[in-house]
Amino acid sequence: MIVRSATLADMNTCLSLDHSSITNHVWQMKVNETEARIEVTFDTVRLPRSMRTGYPRDLDEVVEHWQRGEAFLVAEVDGEIRGYVDLLINPWQQIGQVFNLAVHREYRQRGIGASLMRHASEWARKQGAVTVMAEATTKNYPALCFYQRLGFQFCGFNDHRYPSQDIALFFVHNLR
Repeated sequence: MIVRSATLADMNTCLSLDHSSITNHVWQMKVNETEARIEVTFDTVRLPRSMRTGYPRDLDEVVEHWQRGEAFLVAEVDGEIRGYVDLLINPWQQIGQVFNLAVHREYRQRGIGASLMRHASEWARKQGAVTVMAEATTKNYPALCFYQRLGFQFCGFNDHRYPSQDIALFFVHNLR
């Protein structure tokens, strides 16, 4: 596998990847609010059947991020693009933020996503970032497990981030 910067010629392949996920679990948010306290918890809930979840972002954003010329990396296996990661630096917070990550459905769980994240994290560290932040919806249980396996820790949520009204969960990984 070769991980390299994406070219314009790679963009059609990146956009054509299946960005959806299939899950048997979700993180269900519960809010308990009193006058003196707000308590938010997330419970892993098993679904009665598998569910396919769509990608919460507009893919036009992928092209815009590539045009910025930051860390837009592709994983090439046997001359074919099998995945990509799109990471932008927020210099004043010293954070590299993963905005998009996709791996060809047939090649998932083969280390491609992990390799992309390692390369993106190393790039972010060289740019002065001290942490990398990634996000996924409560419905994308495979991504939630993936980030935790890589050592990312839950750090917050935003229930108004996506037009679909899905809840975004944020995870961070320290680079030091």
